[in-house]
Amino acid sequence: MTNASLGYNSNIQNNLGPLFQGEIARVVSEHKERYIVRNESGVYEAEITGQLRFTAEERSDYPIVGDWVSITEYDEGKALIHQVVYRDQVLKRQAVGKSGEAQYIASNIDVAFIVEGVNRDFNINRLERYMTLCYDANIQPVFILNKVDLVSDLELEEIKLEVENRLIGVEMLCTSVDQQIGIEQLTALIQEGKTYCFLGSSGVGKSSLINILLKDEMMTTGRIGERNDRGKHTTTYRSLFLMPSGGILIDNPGVREVGMVDSQHGLEHTFPLIQEKASQCRFSDCTHEHEKGCAVIEAVNSGEIPEDAYHNYMKLQKEQEHYESSELEKRRKGKALARMVKDAKRIKNR
Repeated sequence: MTNASLGYNSNIQNNLGPLFQGEIARVVSEHKERYIVRNESGVYEAEITGQLRFTAEERSDYPIVGDWVSITEYDEGKALIHQVVYRDQVLKRQAVGKSGEAQYIASNIDVAFIVEGVNRDFNINRLERYMTLCYDANIQPVFILNKVDLVSDLELEEIKLEVENRLIGVEMLCTSVDQQIGIEQLTALIQEGKTYCFLGSSGVGKSSLINILLKDEMMTTGRIGERNDRGKHTTTYRSLFLMPSGGILIDNPGVREVGMVDSQHGLEHTFPLIQEKASQCRFSDCTHEHEKGCAVIEAVNSGEIPEDAYHNYMKLQKEQEHYESSELEKRRKGKALARMVKDAKRIKNR
């Protein structure tokens, strides 16, 4: 195995610069600030140094799955992480229960497979949320409609038509692990040295798809409950796996909440028609809610923009604005506290 098979490339090398002399490794697992890192020399259990812990200003300064970090081995199979040396294309969301704070999910991702089960609570609004987060991080989204063997052909065609009408320009696959539907097409998308992230709610079949791609039962999956038709997903923390045929896969625990962060760039790409119409509004600061001369509202009324897409866009926009205002207020409080501490030290030293 080489670092290239883990995703290391010339872009990362150039970012490090010619003076970098440390040993580089990629974070493949993280659980409660305990890490597994891997490079061409081997696999190590790792922890961050005291200096990194001391200098970190927020949780996002700690390593996350997918990061490239500098390490030193201090015992057989043991290593210290000194710093994060390369992080790009970061998938993040609003931290649950923490206003104005982002949760960093994984980094250095090329493609995100967004998995949705078609046999239960299919929700296109949720797909648009994931799509927005991916576009905001410059990650290519690919939709996977999974468990297609559990619905009729007519039901599947209706779902596919809904996705195609709402989510323009995104590649879509239909899969079934039990019936081996779409597995060859999924495998054909994966390229050696590229990193792929699987996203989706619990029970949609992410782990089963990853097991198929890895050609091994690397992950434990739960059976579908016969009474409620819901999967018992057992993934509890993020992990990175290497495929036998090349490519890197990252799995994530199923998430119930996908809150927006600073996602204006993502919104513009997820809702291109709304953005196009917004540029034609009478007022440059149009909120698209009640203003006369709003091209967006006119397009909704005429049916050019689906009403459901408009309402979801407005909801995500408000979430993004709320996150930005909460983050700004949090920074203000942090600066005020820092000034108080500085003043207290100055008074004490008089």
